Amino acid sequence: MDPVLTLPSPPLALHRAADLHRPAAAAARGQLHRVRDGIYADAEEWAELTPWRRYLARVQAVAMTRPDAVFCLESASALLGLPVFGDPLTVHTLGGATATGRECGGVRVHAGCGDRRLVSAGGRTVTSLADTAVDLARHRHPAVGVATADAALRLDPTLSTDILTAINEQRESSRGRRRARDPLREADAAAESPLESVSRCVIRWLGFAPPILQKVFRTDGVLDRGDFWWPESSVLGEADGDLKYDGSLGDPLRALRQRRDRDIRLSRHVRTVAHWSWTEATTFAPLRAILLGHGIPLVAGEDTASLLTLRRALAPR
Repeated sequence: MDPVLTLPSPPLALHRAADLHRPAAAAARGQLHRVRDGIYADAEEWAELTPWRRYLARVQAVAMTRPDAVFCLESASALLGLPVFGDPLTVHTLGGATATGRECGGVRVHAGCGDRRLVSAGGRTVTSLADTAVDLARHRHPAVGVATADAALRLDPTLSTDILTAINEQRESSRGRRRARDPLREADAAAESPLESVSRCVIRWLGFAPPILQKVFRTDGVLDRGDFWWPESSVLGEADGDLKYDGSLGDPLRALRQRRDRDIRLSRHVRTVAHWSWTEATTFAPLRAILLGHGIPLVAGEDTASLLTLRRALAPR
């Protein structure tokens, strides 16, 4: 067992049915939401959660009813603070050596822990950062694999792409080994958000040259760091999360003014600054148009299969 870690707090208060007065009736009136059998939450608070926060709450609810569960895949990712895209709905756990894969009540039990390392966090048992990254690279869309591996490297400076690759190659099971090689090899701790990770994948699959990540520019003593830098074209790319401008994180007008002022400073160093959001990145055609419109040339063929399956893989269910 690896060292003890700290798990994220539940995104809202979860209550056992035994501690509530007639919870089923309260749920029927719309006052409570049944997260899973025996676990309830305030209905208004539940409705305000993003899909990935709902998923974390669902995983925490399973942990309350199954304290001996070993969480893996997206469920481990949620508990470890790694990216989760949308609401995967199913909670994933590992069974014993003789377990067979099965799903019941929204919980899927996967056969055996194999050679995965486990960590204890907040009284829960989950697969380690490295093993979670390898699992998702093996069994999910390459963009999910890259985003998870990027975040794992960012959270644990002792990890490296060489370590992740070695874990993948040394696993006794060969299932998904080849699929995981590219995402693990492409992982980079410099990517600061899931949007940056996904954007990097889409940029490569569209056929553009790989950019330099987190380029720093100094203007009159002010440091500005750009997400993506193409020195040959003198173009800086910025992946802007939608939450920055929808008011969820503060005054959106102030955020837009700050972006304008920043772009003015950067214009002393770069020819142009390209901006895009989740929508442009995950539908990929708009991102292609943005980059071409800013003068970045295509240098390779398109990976159509990876692009066409991306939207569904990241869908906010």
